[in-house]
Amino acid sequence: MPIAPLMLDLEGTVLTAEEKELLQHPFCGGLIFFSRNFESVEQLQVLIDEVRAAAPEDFLISVDHEGGRVQRFREGFTKLPALAKLYEQSEDEPSALRAAHHHAWLMASELRAMGIDFSFAPVLDLNYGVSEVIGDRAFHSQADIVAKMATSYISGMHDAGMAATGKHFPGHGAVVADSHLEIPVDERGMAALDAADMRPFAHLIQQGMDAVMPAHVIYSEIDSQPAGFSKIWLQKILRQQLGFDGVIFSDDLNMEGASFAGNYAQRAEAAISAGCDMVLVCNNRPGVIQVMDEANIDLTSATSQASMQRLERMKGREYMNRSALLDTQRWSEIESEMSAFV
Repeated sequence: MPIAPLMLDLEGTVLTAEEKELLQHPFCGGLIFFSRNFESVEQLQVLIDEVRAAAPEDFLISVDHEGGRVQRFREGFTKLPALAKLYEQSEDEPSALRAAHHHAWLMASELRAMGIDFSFAPVLDLNYGVSEVIGDRAFHSQADIVAKMATSYISGMHDAGMAATGKHFPGHGAVVADSHLEIPVDERGMAALDAADMRPFAHLIQQGMDAVMPAHVIYSEIDSQPAGFSKIWLQKILRQQLGFDGVIFSDDLNMEGASFAGNYAQRAEAAISAGCDMVLVCNNRPGVIQVMDEANIDLTSATSQASMQRLERMKGREYMNRSALLDTQRWSEIESEMSAFV
């Protein structure tokens, strides 16, 4: 069975009867965890096992586990530094690149050991110092440094059997507005974007990046629609001009930056029509149900052979269990190294 195009979330730390039904809906192909779903390592493992038992065999489990202020699981997991600290606090560039690889490997290996397929990482935005929602989630303000750090980071993720998702295409760092709360507008033209914000994406795409998440930002000189709903951005620029053949995930359709597209069913339709392989609807159970009940999504088209093959590559590779991981010298050494950055 192909992986279906909707990713949803859970309300708490246990799987409810309603959620078991939702996981079995033909539209449902993935799950994203939040902090409210976590109490302990033991509880999380039970929850993951219950999800796997209830969901289709072809199903993706994900989380935002970047480090710093965006880390959903805490007790029992290594406290990871924000990405910006890796370059700021390293003695030289080789040390920073090594730290990026280690950070990614540690993050990914701890999640893979639990059976989570992937974390939505890394952030490829540039930190212009104006976006509070990005800030120290970005590696740096310079595109070349971000590209180098992200290359090393993605190598670390792959080393632990995890696919990478670069976000937020083509770059969220230059707008003040938070797309969770409003619809940001970036008035720069293509020349400016191409010369800076898009360079890390272009570089990583050439390196074979697995997935991209577009920004809920309107780049008014290029299109009147946010990037995640724009055929210009997703099909003409991302697919055709940049040659990207990986997964395109929508950002959360519950965010205010997606509101222009209408209700939740209409948002899902618009994002998939624009070119997204999978759409996320989070923190809004009625919105999830509306997509399932009302969205006019042709599953034959949405789960085309090409899209199915792309989504299949997001599955985590076989990895050691948690007990075996924590017994390795590599985990112990890198955990100590990352703790020094925090």
